[in-house]
Amino acid sequence: MTRRRTGQRGFTLMELLVAIAIFAIMGALAMSGYTKLQRQSEYAEQRLERMREVQRAVQTIAQDLGQLEPRPIREPLGETRLPALLAGDSLEHGIEFTRAGWSNTAGLPRPTLQRVGYRLDQDGLWRDFWPVLDRTLAQQPREQKLLGAVRSVRYRFMDENREWVERWPTAGGAPDADGRALPAAVEVILELEDWGEIRRVIEVAG
Repeated sequence: MTRRRTGQRGFTLMELLVAIAIFAIMGALAMSGYTKLQRQSEYAEQRLERMREVQRAVQTIAQDLGQLEPRPIREPLGETRLPALLAGDSLEHGIEFTRAGWSNTAGLPRPTLQRVGYRLDQDGLWRDFWPVLDRTLAQQPREQKLLGAVRSVRYRFMDENREWVERWPTAGGAPDADGRALPAAVEVILELEDWGEIRRVIEVAG
């Protein structure tokens, strides 16, 4: 009796090369998809962080201007007074003012009023504040970068006639000998490089 032998056929070299090529293509497609997904995730996170940054900046500005106080300060040189609110294009700070509500959780010997100034440079919008109201030339402000990628920032003020003006104190308004006059509202116009224009109107208490 003749016994038939069944042989086990292996993969040929061509079949192995084809299988390797298929796996390589699938791996490249999977890596490309993963890289694209990772980039989309990073972009979404950057957009979310930018949104948080803008929201924090607008909220800080609104809180500051919403707590304006009619408290002028002494000029660093001499005995003249700077108004409680001072704003104009020719100033180092586009707007400078006295605000209430300066938190003092540590119980430090200082007032709850704070002198704040906002300025714009090539790095973005900055919020400066001084540790005392009636400062001297030696007292430098503490700087806080509020928002980057800012093209411009403008302010408008509603005067006693309910008209919007570009500077404060107003040039043709009622005389303000003691520098305590405040507007009824302040409009802030931020122009961002990525978001375009943002407007916010803040009503001034009192």
